[in-house]
Amino acid sequence: QVQLVESGGGLVQPGGSLRLSCAVSGSIFSISYMGWYRQAPGKERELVARITSDGTTNYADSVKGQFTISRDNAKNTAYLQMNSLKPEDTAVYSCNAGVISTVHLYFERWGQGTLVTVSS
Repeated sequence: QVQLVESGGGLVQPGGSLRLSCAVSGSIFSISYMGWYRQAPGKERELVARITSDGTTNYADSVKGQFTISRDNAKNTAYLQMNSLKPEDTAVYSCNAGVISTVHLYFERWGQGTLVTVSS
């Protein structure tokens, strides 16, 4: 069984920074990609950033230059460094990963989500 556990959300003032972590655990052979999505109140979920196994990244236009996604393959963990946070970045951030298990089955899994609130 494969699980994703996120951490690092919370309350931050405008202009502040947070780093989110997403750890994948279970019977993992490899992780093809990891990504962060967010859903703000009353809005649809949107892709924030994504990173593949070879380190290729892509970002939503709204966060380019502000957020940085990275991954530690040895720890099966992805990070989202969020700087210069704005109130409009307030959302539930969820981690998503494409995982190949040790029996070579492919799974797409989601974390439980972590709330980021940007407010003074």
